[in-house]
Amino acid sequence: MTDQASTAAADSPDPFGGIFKRGEVWLGIGLLVILTALVIPLPPFLIDIGLAMSITFSVLILMTVLFIGKSLEFSSFPTVLLFATLIRLSLNLGTTRLVLTRGNEGTAAAGHVVESFASLVMGGDFIIGVIVFAILTLVNFVVITKGSGRIAEVAARFTLDAMPGKQMAIDADLSSGLINEDQARKRRKELEDESNFFGSMDGSAKFVRGDAVAGLCITFINAVGGITIGTFRHDMPILQAADTYVRLTVGDGLVTQIPALLVSVAAGLLVTKANLSGSTDKALFKQLSGYPMALGLSASMLGILAILPGMPFIPFAILSAFSGFACFSVTKTAKEKQADDTALASTKGKPAAVAEESIAKSLSIDMIRLELGYALLSLINSEAGQRLTDQIKGLRKQLASEMGFIMSAVRIQDNLQLPPNSYVLRIKEIEAGRGDLRPGMLLVMDPRGQTITLPGEATTEPTFGLAATWIDPTYREEALFKGYTVVDPPTVITTHLTELVKDNMADLLSYSETQKLLDELGKDQQKLVADVIPSQVTISGLQRVLQNLLAERVSVRDLSTILEGISEATAVTRNLSAISEHVRARLARQISDSNTNEMGYIPMLTLTPEWEQAFAESIIGEGEARQLAMPPSRLQQFITAVRQAYDRQAAMGESPILLTSPPIRSYVRSVVERFRPSTTVLSQNEIHPKAKIKTLGQV
Repeated sequence: MTDQASTAAADSPDPFGGIFKRGEVWLGIGLLVILTALVIPLPPFLIDIGLAMSITFSVLILMTVLFIGKSLEFSSFPTVLLFATLIRLSLNLGTTRLVLTRGNEGTAAAGHVVESFASLVMGGDFIIGVIVFAILTLVNFVVITKGSGRIAEVAARFTLDAMPGKQMAIDADLSSGLINEDQARKRRKELEDESNFFGSMDGSAKFVRGDAVAGLCITFINAVGGITIGTFRHDMPILQAADTYVRLTVGDGLVTQIPALLVSVAAGLLVTKANLSGSTDKALFKQLSGYPMALGLSASMLGILAILPGMPFIPFAILSAFSGFACFSVTKTAKEKQADDTALASTKGKPAAVAEESIAKSLSIDMIRLELGYALLSLINSEAGQRLTDQIKGLRKQLASEMGFIMSAVRIQDNLQLPPNSYVLRIKEIEAGRGDLRPGMLLVMDPRGQTITLPGEATTEPTFGLAATWIDPTYREEALFKGYTVVDPPTVITTHLTELVKDNMADLLSYSETQKLLDELGKDQQKLVADVIPSQVTISGLQRVLQNLLAERVSVRDLSTILEGISEATAVTRNLSAISEHVRARLARQISDSNTNEMGYIPMLTLTPEWEQAFAESIIGEGEARQLAMPPSRLQQFITAVRQAYDRQAAMGESPILLTSPPIRSYVRSVVERFRPSTTVLSQNEIHPKAKIKTLGQV
């Protein structure tokens, strides 16, 4: 039984061992001890220990500030400052009790630390101690505390004011591809930490200032109260009471004011270190020794002062010699460094110019790139830049949800060879579109096609080639009142980019992007993927089918239905064009819905039987070799007939689709896209049975 009991006791967890191993528990206990010391009287030996710890803690804070690399490395400083202030105030209150209750017993009444400071500074005369204490308090309160508080206040305000611009710069770098998502997230976190730190430092400066004021008030109360108690309660002569109690009071004030001065200096160093990197000594010595001429002039001035009549020769001569030696050493070091840099550049400059990395980088291709003239750089460095990057992000989400197409990241860069107000959009580094913008102005268009009656600069809208006018933003409300379409420069770029991407989705869908689309399918669809690929169609074949759909702006978001259609079609044919047509038929519901107008029906023009027969008879070849072989004169007649039919419908405000039979749809589309690329050509199989249709005429 005894062995079992001991074993059970050994196996049972210690209910308190885990608690006291946690740092926050000890921190809480320490805070409770500090707050308790504000109420409960402490004996002199505990006061001595506490004062020694306060001085040590203050020195540790100052040394930590000196050796950190940058301000954010000591982001806990405001909290540390609060603890240091509470420790000093609790000790100050404890010594006050001892001075007032036991001051008549002698100079050791408040402990040996207070007695030592009093005797060391005063030198036997309490008036000297009062003067020294007053000077230390003025230095701390008026100079260091006030200056560091002002710097913290200004730094906090300017940091908060600069946050929007810095955030937009991060978003611009992310959109242009200069940084990735993780780097952007890290920069945003650093920016947030910086703003929180300087905001906290602005508040903590009030702790430093309040600590100095509290120390001054407590010292004054101690002196007056001690003299009063010694004179009236202990029947001491007033001069003896003043000497005893003022000695103790000033010693107490010094032993708390010196740690306060150290912490104030640490706070000042921390807020003034905002723009320095590296430890304080390296940053200061590097910058002060960066100008040898300044050291040389200082040495000359000190030498002149040394030989002036009445001036002490030795101190100024020593300092002049030291400054001159420093000037000589710094100049020599700078020349050696410059010579080393020149030699290094001459030996390694040529190999670096033909480095393998630069060749590999030059081979990479930007899928989508936006190049801006120098006058348009403000679009990515201002509030408009935030709007532009946000709109591009929104475009990527829109294309993914509407078309099932994941757009590549858009690289934004400047191009000094462009006219100042021009931009160029490139697809796979080939120019796909360009336009001219007027930063700070608005582009106005009349949807009815009438002339703009507002004052401004006439221009052509770059996306659709419509007549437009650049107007001053002050006319915005008037333009909206007149029913005009008003857009800002970032929206012009985004609209142009949207149309170009939709026109080139087929080219932008690469092999790797196709693989990503398959990987993004849910787990319940992975069995379908495994059955179809690669046994029935390769990823390259799937890519070709998806490209055929995207070329006519058919959404590929329903990838599972597309794979099912491919699986059905491959049982009959391996022709990718025929497979694409079958997939289009499987997507009839989606295609019909996307071509239904606001009235709820699909407007259409149909081919006459004569044209149906003409196209069917002009198709020659078999399989992949099938092609349209219609005479040019006959093709011209067809083009003219289509143009006339659509012009009539446009005059009536209609924009119908062109309906054909399934075997000839792709061939009719290949002809129509040459002169009317926006015209939708559907086959009868692509009209869903439940879709409402309205035939407007024939071609």
